[in-house]
Amino acid sequence: MSAQTELPQAASETTGSCCSPSGSCHGGGAAEAPQGAVTTVYEVTGMTCGHCEGAVSSEISEIAGVGSVEAVAATGLVTVVSAAPLDEEAVRAAVDEAGYELVGVKA
Repeated sequence: MSAQTELPQAASETTGSCCSPSGSCHGGGAAEAPQGAVTTVYEVTGMTCGHCEGAVSSEISEIAGVGSVEAVAATGLVTVVSAAPLDEEAVRAAVDEAGYELVGVKA
């Protein structure tokens, strides 16, 4: 069974199975942040594969003001670029909705 996944930050890039040999649904790094944007790195537990990355990215992308999200299961880090600082409780709720746990902001 194979699933196609498109992440918001890589809309023009289509990849194969979320269980690819690299363990990721996407390639490349996060796009450069627009001038004035805020980049925040969160630590999330429970992500193990590209499917997890996509679920977390999708939920966080729905928060108003979010420009891009890059979740990396291997490190447990989620990089979010937004127009303004995000309410941590909104991010926590989004991560919880995806089925994972927000540890907090990575210092």
